[in-house]
Amino acid sequence: MASGAQRLILASSSPRRLDLLRAHGFSPKVRRPDVDETPEPGEDPAALVERLAMAKLAAVVDSHETGLAADTVVVLDGDILGKPGRPDWATDMLQRLSGRTHEVVGGLAVCHGGYTISGVVRTRVTFRELGDDEIDAYVATGEPLDKAGAYAIQGGAAGFVTGVDGCRENVVGLSIPAVLAALKSLGAQSAS
Repeated sequence: MASGAQRLILASSSPRRLDLLRAHGFSPKVRRPDVDETPEPGEDPAALVERLAMAKLAAVVDSHETGLAADTVVVLDGDILGKPGRPDWATDMLQRLSGRTHEVVGGLAVCHGGYTISGVVRTRVTFRELGDDEIDAYVATGEPLDKAGAYAIQGGAAGFVTGVDGCRENVVGLSIPAVLAALKSLGAQSAS
């Protein structure tokens, strides 16, 4: 963190989470967890992201350290839209999101002083109607392939969004207000 004896450890390979933390005065040490992100049968999105955040934290952060992990999914009509990985899957996801409101569900786990807390942040995002040409052009950039729901609100998809109800940073990948609240509740010093 910006000051104090504890150094925040970010259990994530996401450059977006690291950028968000740095923008708020943190200078975390990054450790990349290797966790199977496959949903369990019947697992709802909130349970999934909270479980994965806890697993990522446990995989690379010792209980005596100050650590943070997160996971994010996009949910539409009860379906989890993960990272598409392939252009045709990204196109399908963006066509489904076009003109609709979906939910971004972010799981968070924080540990400090031998204690761990976790939680979930939900944000509703509305897209305008998207044309096939603009979807194709966006997918061709490659940006959607490693993003939950096939888009980056802070990137090329910024113009797709007509409304955000809740924490915008959660859509990017990490709710900073939730992080600060968790650190405070555990007695850790924060950057603010």
